[in-house]
Amino acid sequence: MSTLTVTKRNGSTENINLEKIHKVIAWAAEGLENVSVSQVELKARIQFFEGIRTTDIHETLIKSAADLISEHTPDYQYLAARLAIFHLRKKAFGNFEPPHLYAHVKNLVQQKRYDSHLLEDYSEDDFNQMHDFIDHSRDMNFSYAAVKQLEGKYLVQNRVTGAIYESPQFIYILVAACLFAGYDKHERLNLIRRFYDAVSKFKISLPTPIMSGIRTPTRQFSSCVLIECGDSLDSINATSSAIVKYVSQRAGIGVNAGAIRALGSPIRGGEAFHTGCIPFYKHFQTAVKSCSQGGVRGGAATVFYPIWHLEVESLLVLKNNRGVEENRVRHLDYGVQFNRLMYQRLIKGGNITLFSPSDVPGLYDAFFADQEEFDRLYTLYEQDPTIRKQTIKATELFTLFASERASTGRIYLQNVDHCNTHSPFDPKVAPVKQSNLCLEIALPTKPLNSIDDKEGEIALCTLSAFNLGALENLDELEELAELIVRALDSLLDYQNYPIPAAQRATELRRTLGVGVINYAYYLAKNGVKYSDGSANELTHKTFEAIQYFLLKASNKLAKEFGPCLAFNETTYSKGILPIDSYKKEIDNIVSNELFYDWESLRTEIVTHGLRNSTLTALMPSETSSQISNATNGIEPPRGFVSVKASKDGILKQVVPEFERLKENYELLWTIPSNDGYLQLVGIMQKFVDQAISANTNYDPQKFESQKVPMKVILKDLLTAYKLGVKTLYYHNTRDGADDKQEDMDDCAGGACKI
Repeated sequence: MSTLTVTKRNGSTENINLEKIHKVIAWAAEGLENVSVSQVELKARIQFFEGIRTTDIHETLIKSAADLISEHTPDYQYLAARLAIFHLRKKAFGNFEPPHLYAHVKNLVQQKRYDSHLLEDYSEDDFNQMHDFIDHSRDMNFSYAAVKQLEGKYLVQNRVTGAIYESPQFIYILVAACLFAGYDKHERLNLIRRFYDAVSKFKISLPTPIMSGIRTPTRQFSSCVLIECGDSLDSINATSSAIVKYVSQRAGIGVNAGAIRALGSPIRGGEAFHTGCIPFYKHFQTAVKSCSQGGVRGGAATVFYPIWHLEVESLLVLKNNRGVEENRVRHLDYGVQFNRLMYQRLIKGGNITLFSPSDVPGLYDAFFADQEEFDRLYTLYEQDPTIRKQTIKATELFTLFASERASTGRIYLQNVDHCNTHSPFDPKVAPVKQSNLCLEIALPTKPLNSIDDKEGEIALCTLSAFNLGALENLDELEELAELIVRALDSLLDYQNYPIPAAQRATELRRTLGVGVINYAYYLAKNGVKYSDGSANELTHKTFEAIQYFLLKASNKLAKEFGPCLAFNETTYSKGILPIDSYKKEIDNIVSNELFYDWESLRTEIVTHGLRNSTLTALMPSETSSQISNATNGIEPPRGFVSVKASKDGILKQVVPEFERLKENYELLWTIPSNDGYLQLVGIMQKFVDQAISANTNYDPQKFESQKVPMKVILKDLLTAYKLGVKTLYYHNTRDGADDKQEDMDDCAGGACKI
């Protein structure tokens, strides 16, 4: 082996230096437990060959360490990560030591990879101070999966050549510098330092659009975009154009297409028959797939429609693998909308009547804005013999929905009445008519009639999350909430808006969605479980603190900068808080005792307003959880080692503190039913002002027939509704294979995913 030659980065050759390789691995292993330097060395050396490049040697070392990651030897994920960081820095800078911040920024601004405003807004002295804030040793706290995700999605790079231009700590400091550039010069450096510390220590988790985009010349960082389509060709074309613009700028899309009239409806006074929804859904699918999201991930969208739409039986099977291309639109996901009356018909064994929205004046609007009026109109139209309709047994329609949801996993559910009755918005003036790609956003929208329509409203939501596992106590949330609200609110003014309707909606409402990651670890650390009710009180107290401190922070900003322009369209303006409008069924599963001074806060909000109409949304966080070495969002882990397939290969990550807490963790497929999980989601929803990306999970092996009974699935839908849950995201079925997880890219959020 000692006679092998290696090819260096500059093209020259020399004899392989095994001692140098040993030193690098030993450096990476320092302070780690249950790792063997010699084992990594031997595993790598058998793959060396004559003339191997030094970069290939380093990549072989990284992979050799990564292959040894297991629940019994979790520290190999840090050994592999340190080797990967070493390699990454050598590629980016030619050295292990990163350059001075000011020189680095000047260089990348000159290359047009960083936004030139950085040098315009900050002096060399400012950069010197920010340089002193940076702790590059925090790069050594990443796991292997985190470094690979950083390389794949977040670091500024040339995605054609693979060249990388920065290391992780530069992301965190420059995101802070960009977000607080508009603050007073004496205040902003303090904010930058505090924010940098919070994100680089993983207290706060940032979504993909922010991590990959802020500091670059591209200025669109909202994770979620909600576009409502009206029942006209102009609106359909404007919706399609808006989809293209936002997909190209990293956003996940929600499209409300429920108002489009059904197949066979008259158009132009009966001059022709309408082609129905499916051709236009295909049109939206083409728009979604027309570009990738800034080269970071592919476009994705969820289309929403009501369960009582005349075409619903055809729409429910659009993702089904059976059928032909003409009657399938498989590359979109779908959100089906329900309300109280639909569930009542199911419970009572009644029928559901299907209508084209165009044939029943006022019904579609009342579906969101006024449940009593919807009940009145629906019954009235059912009895009108002149109106085209179709009747189907409620059990049959719910079963079709549940079957398609089970078979595809990606037919979602939105309870539109909960989205409007337990909402920050007054449904009479600002109804919530849809959600987003990942089912955690619940914001008002208005249809576009043209791409430049200034009366339409495209809702944007900007996401982030608290890392619950990194909290020592709930009081920490006060400081973190202020940092996160200030940063995200600043982002709303910092970013660009390619469509006037999006800028208008943002200026009116200034909506934010702060969620959580590492909930499973948080439960394990506190010795409580998903399934048995033991986590109910902790969850209630935690999410009370989250919402309270976020509202307090937004109220503080309103005192400084003024409330959002449409604050009067919120229920907050009337003194109604989430603790007033939640479903009281929650009181049967957890104490309704509150620990914070909500009455004083209520007075402050009514008096001074809120800077932001919304503050919370619980999103998926496939990628950003990995960055923080955290469990995913609110979800139980599938295994102690998550194995996620991504374009960078198989990434293994061990749950936090596995050795100490392995008896406390509750794995997804060991949980006996969805009951305990749905109770926890209902408790969270009591405080969360938007919605929650909540999943239902089924293991056929737990049932006698090895098949999940339909009555169990329908029971879970009714349980979720009873507990006030606004949305349901994935339907996961265990297939008996290894629990590998595909990398669901954030629409931050996947993500809307963050």
